[in-house]
Amino acid sequence: QVQLVESGGGLVQAGGSLRLSCAASGRISSNAMGWFRQAPGKEREFVAYIRWNDGSTFYADSVKGRFTISGENAENTVYLQMNSLKPEDTAVYYCAARLGYGGSKYRADAYDYWGQGTQVTVSS
Repeated sequence: QVQLVESGGGLVQAGGSLRLSCAASGRISSNAMGWFRQAPGKEREFVAYIRWNDGSTFYADSVKGRFTISGENAENTVYLQMNSLKPEDTAVYYCAARLGYGGSKYRADAYDYWGQGTQVTVSS
């Protein structure tokens, strides 16, 4: 059973930076990977996405210009560099892997594997 494992979360002051990492415990043939987040009392929301075949990246408007997704397809690893963090970025962050092409990359149900999540807390 392949698992995704996130790391790098923590507590940071507003304006600070964190780098999240996600690695698969085994080999999976994903065509893309993404990051989502879920704040208390809210639904899980799309944050960022990277498509392996051409390196294209996509971001939620709320993080565009502040967050950067990167990764290595061969290593099944993905990173999320988060700069200029704001208190509203506080959430549990999840990485996810997408095997197929059906559905929308902005929706959680389009992804096949999920990590357990890592907490990011931004203090004001």
